[in-house]
Amino acid sequence: MSTPVKDYFISHKKPISLVLALILMGGVFVYTKLQTSLFPDITFPKIKIIADEGLQPVNKMMITVTKPLENAVKQVPDLEVVRSTTSRGSCEISAFMKWSADIDLSQQRIQAQIDKIKNDLPADVNIAVEKMNPSILPVSGYTLESHNRSPIELKMLATFTVKPFLSQVAGVSEIRVIGGKTKEYWLVLDRAKMSALSLTPDNINTALAQTNFIKSGGYLADYKMLYLTVTDATLSAKDQLENLVITDNRKRITRLKDIAEVKISEGIEYTKINANGHDGVLIAVIKQPDANLIDLSNDMAVKVAALKKILPADVSIKPYYIQADFVNESVKSVSDSLWIGLVLAIIVAIIFLRSVKASATILITIPITLGLTLIVLYSIGYTINIMTLGAIAAAIGLIIDDAIVVVEQIHRTHEEHPNELTRHLLRKAIDYLFPAMVGSSISTIVIFIPFLLMTGVAGAYFKVLTNTMIITLTCSFFVTWIGLPVVYLLLSRDKLGLVKKEEEAHEVKRQKWVSFFILHPYVGVAIAVALIAVLVVVPGKLETGFLPEMDEGAIVLDYTSPPGTSLEETDRMLREVEKILAKQPEVAAYSRRTGTQMGFFITEPNTGDYLIQLKKERDKSTEEVSADLRTRIAESQPALRVDFGQVIGDMLGDLMSSTQPIEVKVFGTDQQKLQELSKQIAAVVGGVKGTADVFDGITIAGPSVSIVPRYSQLAQYGLNPASLQYQAQTALEGNLAGNIYESQQLAPIRMVYPGNRSLNIAGIKNLNVFLPNGNLLPIDQLATVELHPGDAEINRQDLQSMGVITARLEGADLGSVMPAIKKGIAEKVSLPSGYHVEYGGAYAEQQQSFKELLLILITASLLVFGVILFLFKQFRIALLILAISVLGVAGSMLALYLTKTPLNVGSYTGLIMIVGIIGENAIFTFLQFKESAAKQSVDEAIIYSISTRLRPKLMTALGAIIALMPLALGIGAGAQLHQPLAIAVIGGFIVALPLLLIVLPSMLRVVYRKSESQ
Repeated sequence: MSTPVKDYFISHKKPISLVLALILMGGVFVYTKLQTSLFPDITFPKIKIIADEGLQPVNKMMITVTKPLENAVKQVPDLEVVRSTTSRGSCEISAFMKWSADIDLSQQRIQAQIDKIKNDLPADVNIAVEKMNPSILPVSGYTLESHNRSPIELKMLATFTVKPFLSQVAGVSEIRVIGGKTKEYWLVLDRAKMSALSLTPDNINTALAQTNFIKSGGYLADYKMLYLTVTDATLSAKDQLENLVITDNRKRITRLKDIAEVKISEGIEYTKINANGHDGVLIAVIKQPDANLIDLSNDMAVKVAALKKILPADVSIKPYYIQADFVNESVKSVSDSLWIGLVLAIIVAIIFLRSVKASATILITIPITLGLTLIVLYSIGYTINIMTLGAIAAAIGLIIDDAIVVVEQIHRTHEEHPNELTRHLLRKAIDYLFPAMVGSSISTIVIFIPFLLMTGVAGAYFKVLTNTMIITLTCSFFVTWIGLPVVYLLLSRDKLGLVKKEEEAHEVKRQKWVSFFILHPYVGVAIAVALIAVLVVVPGKLETGFLPEMDEGAIVLDYTSPPGTSLEETDRMLREVEKILAKQPEVAAYSRRTGTQMGFFITEPNTGDYLIQLKKERDKSTEEVSADLRTRIAESQPALRVDFGQVIGDMLGDLMSSTQPIEVKVFGTDQQKLQELSKQIAAVVGGVKGTADVFDGITIAGPSVSIVPRYSQLAQYGLNPASLQYQAQTALEGNLAGNIYESQQLAPIRMVYPGNRSLNIAGIKNLNVFLPNGNLLPIDQLATVELHPGDAEINRQDLQSMGVITARLEGADLGSVMPAIKKGIAEKVSLPSGYHVEYGGAYAEQQQSFKELLLILITASLLVFGVILFLFKQFRIALLILAISVLGVAGSMLALYLTKTPLNVGSYTGLIMIVGIIGENAIFTFLQFKESAAKQSVDEAIIYSISTRLRPKLMTALGAIIALMPLALGIGAGAQLHQPLAIAVIGGFIVALPLLLIVLPSMLRVVYRKSESQ
């Protein structure tokens, strides 16, 4: 015989209690297993190709490498945009795929297309293809410093001791050693002796090639054994290299030491690494994509502590960047906001209900809901990050709303029928509320479904937020519907609801003020008109942005010295910058890379970046410190072009199309004209208040010296252009002619002429070249030496040349700066025929996101309308509740305006949430009205329904506002990301009270005044 529905909670009390206990324990277990990260693990649809071909001029590089690669990439399916930057000897191509594309497959397709054209490209070109995801950037970094050791010793220590030791940590993808110097054996040739002995550099190169090798001659079988024969002609020491025989003409043996000095030297590298003012080596830790950042960081800290014990006493290793610290701080601040808000909201419930049992029921139900949410998140592969935690924190108000509504209804039923059995009270309350619970929950959940329409980086991150909210609210519904009554029953003195003591019944107190408002509907109309005015006027006055910003406590300072500046002169300028950094009280530590950068980029020797870590306890924000440094550096080193950003912000920019919020692209055909227009546009952008770090996009590679062979003279002396180039390189950078096989590494052998590091332009013009017979001849008899100014890098998008002007914001918002820039360009820049301007960067992403969010807002409103129409089957009521819900958006906008919070993707999400929240509350009110109107007049039904719903409305509104207040205050880095959303929701909740308590009843009376009970 089946159990009657009315006894369901009694009969299933024990199994449901067990399930609730398991959910609670499972939630705690899963919480310990969930991975922690800053952002959700998202693969960005960007693939970068870098091609390197020595020092080819820009125009030749464009024709021989960039264009063929662009054409190859353009054929790959799912490609949206292809951008390229061509510099001297290198090109960087970014392929932006559709967000729906399989990025691994796209990478394989691009590699396949490049392989097809490999034979058409120059033979010596090196091509690297990388997916651009957060895992390619370091998650932590350490400096290795010593005052006694040479850069060679320090790099060897880093490479052969530190790198293998730290690579043992689980989750490490790569330990990258940056800086120091490579050990090389230099053969400093004596040209006079070589000429006297009729020797040339080719003879030395040939002798090394024919000597320094190890090869197998095959297997040898001898008396049941098989031997491998090996000819080992390798060189493994300096004396072996010195005694290498170059020639033996039976009269004289010429060894290498007879014609060259063999010395150990530092390798030639156009990079410089500095840590806190001292030369050093940087150790960058790259994590595997699926590794847990926090676990990796903790394990790495333990490993570094162990490493310190085995390093020499004069060598120190110190952290200069630990991303996990910021992640921990962010996750902790959002978690703290969540728990503080939760505790405060429960206190509100206790004050209103004045019942320990009712309050305890809420206190127990909410952790069960959170536990079930965590289990679902774990099962679908989500991590604990500021998006998932922020979603739960933002949804806390709605979870409490669900619990309060049900507990309040049970409590009210108990007050009205104090002598009835608890099981009957539960049945009455749940039966009464169930239709409204389903409708209200669906109306809140459906508003997040249209977020699936959102694209781009905002869509990628905020879909995780909205998906988490859907999961949280769904879990809340089931726990509140099935679990909460059982919890209430467990806390009841009459466990089976069989024993009741006599109590006095408490009827709902009729609120007289409600009759005033329903009899004077003009008050409700006035409120509605005022809110409509807010919706019309305020949006145009709001500041606007793209993604909410966070103060990370770390600055990335990119710098460029004038084109052609030597590494030494750039270093001298940067030493002055470091004096400024040392005096800045907020700076804790810094590291500097010159000639290389943190990411996957083309980098010239006059370019690099600083990573500046700020102190945790400081009076100034990161933006204020950046502004101070910007001013001081401009005064001290006006020749340096600097650009300030934050680590994670720049990382996201690198993964998107631009690191800068402002990007103006001018398209055309003539490079000279594009440069002129770029300078004009940069002047306009620089003149707009609120812009900083304005760059005209013109990057000039340094000047060049061209050696142009005279073919007839070369042929006359038995030389070819390749031999001429080889000897010129020997005089300058030197030529690699093999390796010394040492115990842990291969040390390159470099052949150079004396004074090669101090050779100047005059020295090149006076260079003597070896002829095949060993005689020397001045180079000016064989070639012309010419000076050329530097060439500008060429930027292209979708095979069209462009100039790219960029800038950052300082003390202003995107929404006010961009219209001023557009207006200035329209008035002051005259574009020739065939040229046009486009706007990219964060502005383009913002415009796209805002269009999608407006569509989402409309779609969400229509879905709420549909849910209400299905629930009540009355078009006029669905329309009325929708109108009330949309008016709530005015409160959100007013809150943003008063707090000077920008309208961005986060706050826009809050606006959309408010539509569902107010719709949910209105459903309960109308349900109460509908029930009452069957027994009494319309006016009495309205007064009764509002009086009945007054306490739950005040409780849910105050509970939600207080729950969101810690987030709205933005205390802590992670909370700042969700601050705009929280402010928007709080503003909507505040306006929701007069809408639901004054406007809705007034409009209900207007709608139903001609008909009494329905």
